[in-house]
Amino acid sequence: MDIAFLEHYQELVNGNLLMKKLPFLKLVIFDVDGVLTDGGLYYGAEGEAVKRFNVKDGVALKLLPKWGVDVAVITAKDSAPLRKRMDDLGVQHVYYGCHNKAAAFDELMQTLTLEPEQVAYVGDDVIDLQVMPKVGISLCPADAHTLLLRHCDITLQRSAGQGVAREVADLVLATRMSLKSAYELAKRPEFEKKD
Repeated sequence: MDIAFLEHYQELVNGNLLMKKLPFLKLVIFDVDGVLTDGGLYYGAEGEAVKRFNVKDGVALKLLPKWGVDVAVITAKDSAPLRKRMDDLGVQHVYYGCHNKAAAFDELMQTLTLEPEQVAYVGDDVIDLQVMPKVGISLCPADAHTLLLRHCDITLQRSAGQGVAREVADLVLATRMSLKSAYELAKRPEFEKKD
């Protein structure tokens, strides 16, 4: 356990229940816009959508499965850049253009045969409230909508698109080992290869 990292989160220091859940997570589900991106929509000259992703989040999405925590994405949006990024990172469970996130969550639970307590969800806006009450731990970026800030278990220190997934990965891994040990895998040349 990496106490030095975890002590920066009052919810964990004061909330013994969360510390009992974080080390046993088997899946983290991420929203995209407002979580993995800054929520901005950029349009090119031809009207094509362009998205900005944080490379630190890419490390997180690849590292968590190496330590036994699967990742999934449930997003209301669908675009070529998003599909390319998820493919590049090898994210296997992705629900694109999903406006009924609760149904996608239920389907994912059946596919992976997991209990909701084994799952964390990271979202930033009201559509994410479809899923957040159903999971063991809910998290949101520092700049999430006020309704989510009221209902999530852990408010992250990072804002949308600024390394939110990396912060989540650090939290999950820090409950299991030192972060230095966790990142040994990311230092290896084969880490960058697509599985």
